[in-house]
Amino acid sequence: MNTKLSSAQADTPDTGKLQINVSSSVTAYPVTDATISISYTGIPENTLEVVQTNSSGQTDVLDLAAPPVEYSLDENNTKQPYSEYTLQVSAPGFEPISISGTEILSNVTAIQNILLQPEDTPREQEDVYVIPAHTLYGNYPPKIAEDEIKPVTETGEIVLSRVVVPEYIVVHDGSPRDRTAQNYYVKYKDYIKNVASSEIYATWPDNTIRANVLAIMSFTLNRVYTEWYRNQGLDFTITSSTAFDHKWINKRNIFDSISRIVDELFSNYLSRPNVRQPILTQYCDGKRVQCPNWMTFL
Repeated sequence: MNTKLSSAQADTPDTGKLQINVSSSVTAYPVTDATISISYTGIPENTLEVVQTNSSGQTDVLDLAAPPVEYSLDENNTKQPYSEYTLQVSAPGFEPISISGTEILSNVTAIQNILLQPEDTPREQEDVYVIPAHTLYGNYPPKIAEDEIKPVTETGEIVLSRVVVPEYIVVHDGSPRDRTAQNYYVKYKDYIKNVASSEIYATWPDNTIRANVLAIMSFTLNRVYTEWYRNQGLDFTITSSTAFDHKWINKRNIFDSISRIVDELFSNYLSRPNVRQPILTQYCDGKRVQCPNWMTFL
């Protein structure tokens, strides 16, 4: 018996769900008959399941092993509350892609959207992606404190005349000081779903998810409204650095409970009386990082 495999199974007595959606990166059309091999991350030689997409580019909803749901609900838990899977995806006429680190939580459905690049098209980078740890489990820089209401009267400052929920935002995948980091054009709702899936657990109660989603949206819309980075001569809306903004992770999966609540709330934000701009709602976990007067998860 493979001892690594049996150890992974012992740590994951619960079940989570996964649905994979595969589309063309050029046309956005669904990719039919894509083949996906699924294995535990860290044990790629042991294929657990092989599935194919249907005419809509989707797989069936799959049941996969996950740690006990209590791990993601207990603030004192130190064990990893999600299992990680590696997906190897191929389809005729497309370049293969590998995504390592798709997260599965107990009792919720993970949604993994995958874009395949057609063969013979210019490739910007290798089609191998490693999803880093969730921010509540891994180690990331704490948020650098800022004023929650930004001054908007400085000479030459560009500020929108009203709060506008954008269709797209430009995400700088790194620190604002890192000029080598790549910029990504991301749909606003997709960005919020990605950040929420990276910073909170989808197993939490709906009202807890709602409160955190509102904070993420308000923070993001403050960056949009004040054009914070563009006023510093930079060509993006927001960064993926936890020291400056929120954690956005390219190619990561989202969760159905978070997606549903973002769709429900996407045009909302938090503000102060007689203040037009959304407030820069900063928060921390309240345990590893203390942040008086901020929102906390706990």
